Amino acid sequence: RLPSMRTPAAMIVGLVLCPCGLLLTLTGTLAPKWRQVSRVPDQPVDVVWEQGIWDICRERQSTHDRLCGQADELGYFEQVPVRVAQGLMPSSLVLTLVGLVVAALGVRCWQPEPRHLVAGVAGLVLLLSGLMSLVPSSWYTQELWALPAPPGSTLSVGYSLVLSYLGSCLEILGGLALALSFHHCCKER
Repeated sequence: RLPSMRTPAAMIVGLVLCPCGLLLTLTGTLAPKWRQVSRVPDQPVDVVWEQGIWDICRERQSTHDRLCGQADELGYFEQVPVRVAQGLMPSSLVLTLVGLVVAALGVRCWQPEPRHLVAGVAGLVLLLSGLMSLVPSSWYTQELWALPAPPGSTLSVGYSLVLSYLGSCLEILGGLALALSFHHCCKER
């Protein structure tokens, strides 16, 4: 029997979704907008505080003047969901890179047939990395209104948190698609 020169569709799906998930998670991790605090008392009406897991920025929306590196007067960075996100989000990014390297080795690199076992292991690694970024995103969302904020201010979800969620979901789906390679591996035995 001649080897098939086609890469299985599940592997292609995994190799497309996971890098997209990596980019979204990276953007979500670095951008300082997990939570938006507006209508802060004793501040102009158009001032918005943007809180991320690494930085707090103050933006005046009428002039688009933005100043990051604001002092954490309320102990925002000391909160457990923020500290967990500071640890798990970068760890997830590193694990995603490792998973993508392993996936590249398993999905037909320099050989006529893909290595299904290697691709399946890569899928599990990528699935784990997606879960590692989904946990802090979910926990932060759950605690969004409990995290310290000036009394009377309005809180809303920022785009970084949404990007982190989407990136996590894409990594999980891509990891599951690559993990389907185990089926082919078991079928061969």
